[in-house]
Amino acid sequence: MAYHRLKEGDSAHSHAYRPTIAHRARTREQHSGNEETNTVTSIDSTKADHETTLTSVDPATGDVIGSYPIADEQAVHAAVAKARKAAATWGALSFDERRAHLLRWASRLVADSDEFCALIHAENGKPLDDAFLELMLALEHISWAAKQAKKVLSPQKISPGALMSNFAARIEMRPLGVVGVIGPWNYPVYTPNGSIGYALAAGNTVVFKPSEFSTGIGNFLAEAFVKANPELPEGIFVAINGYGATGAALVDSEVDKIAFTGSTATGKKIMAAAAKTLKPVLLECGGKDAVIVAPDADVRAAADAVAWGATSNSGQTCAGVERVYVDRSVREEFIEQLRTILAKVEPGSGADAEYGPMTMPSQVDIVRRHIDSALSNGATAVLGGPESVRAPFIDPVVLLDADENSDAVQEETFGPTVTIRTTDTVDEAIELANKSKYGLSSAVYSRKNGLAIARRLNVGATSVNSVLGFAAIPGLPFGGVGDSGIGRIHGEFGLREFARPHSIAVQRFAIPGMALLSYARTKSTMKLLRRLVPVLHGRHK
Repeated sequence: MAYHRLKEGDSAHSHAYRPTIAHRARTREQHSGNEETNTVTSIDSTKADHETTLTSVDPATGDVIGSYPIADEQAVHAAVAKARKAAATWGALSFDERRAHLLRWASRLVADSDEFCALIHAENGKPLDDAFLELMLALEHISWAAKQAKKVLSPQKISPGALMSNFAARIEMRPLGVVGVIGPWNYPVYTPNGSIGYALAAGNTVVFKPSEFSTGIGNFLAEAFVKANPELPEGIFVAINGYGATGAALVDSEVDKIAFTGSTATGKKIMAAAAKTLKPVLLECGGKDAVIVAPDADVRAAADAVAWGATSNSGQTCAGVERVYVDRSVREEFIEQLRTILAKVEPGSGADAEYGPMTMPSQVDIVRRHIDSALSNGATAVLGGPESVRAPFIDPVVLLDADENSDAVQEETFGPTVTIRTTDTVDEAIELANKSKYGLSSAVYSRKNGLAIARRLNVGATSVNSVLGFAAIPGLPFGGVGDSGIGRIHGEFGLREFARPHSIAVQRFAIPGMALLSYARTKSTMKLLRRLVPVLHGRHK
């Protein structure tokens, strides 16, 4: 692919990359989405969609990192056609053969991890340690999918039942073919890999459009697969670059499924576009995740987890902590612990920063508006406030007892802020936690009743006495309900998202007179069946 990327060893401020191309740094506001959530990937066209080059910049400094050719509609269809051709080879491999190729890809990423993490830091803004943690989690999922695909997707024998006992029945899982993946910028390796790694393990080829804010990262990921497996044909895993028009072209192309991570609003547009051809979609959209701190919680542990869950990655986590419902009996202790922890947490781009800049500048205005909305609707800022917003960085903000109808509580903020609401009972906390259009994930802190509380939450995943624990366990499916999306990535359900069942019934031998699915069946056969059916099915009362 013809593009410019910085070389390992180049130096600039706090990371190993510096501009090597003479190209002005296009401001990120110009291309940001208009959704209050974790996406800048839209299927709407903008002026930028008619340009030919995409420029990637450091969100902390505005330094240019690299430039990439934008894939127009013709280029997108060419990439899908190449993937379609490669699918014949990749899909025909055995599970063990695909496993070997995927594990080589993981090994390549490990070998190049220093360079890759430096690029993640430069293009996304997150600290190097967080970049490595994201890569580590992605590697866990690649390994799990590669090793478990054979068990999950191998042919399965099915009992034919008494009336069809002369048949053998089986289910065989087939790859879909070509999967189009549209990824986010906030976790540009871990999150799209929940679709990419599992789709590849299931025998599909993948055309990947990374976010325009993490283009270099997406290309690095795809190139590592090629480097690890040079003997494979081109097109098994390829990245295409661009803005909204490129994503729209991918949705309208001949891919067999679209896997999208981003805003609910954009997800609905993608679903509507895909419906024109009955193309299936997997949508992992926004969240407004709640934590319940029960009367018997380990308050210190809860405060520590909330502090990290609300501000890590600058709060730009779809399953991060945005709301807390804390029992009145432990409220003061919890707030004091949380305030003590977060008072020492500072954003920045240096090696000592706990989290980095806001990756998308337009999100800063949303965070500021949500803070103002909370304060104007009865909230008290127990830490930070409007003055905490100093773009491109935002200091931690803790808002107490905001009105539940305020934007800060109802809409995804996607910044290092958290609202706390005092509750008098666990039942009240559960009711408020469930009173949201989103239902991605949640957390519960309770020494004795954590599991019982978790079972009552209307979400796709819950961590008990931790936050985000489910995301680090490859065998657990991840996805939400309501406006948080449809479908699941990760685990067995994630593998099955990218395969279709093929039911096969084989008649092993014929029974004279018992050809039920034929005009050759006899009256005596039907007479026998009328006596047999009540014996089989008529005794249950």
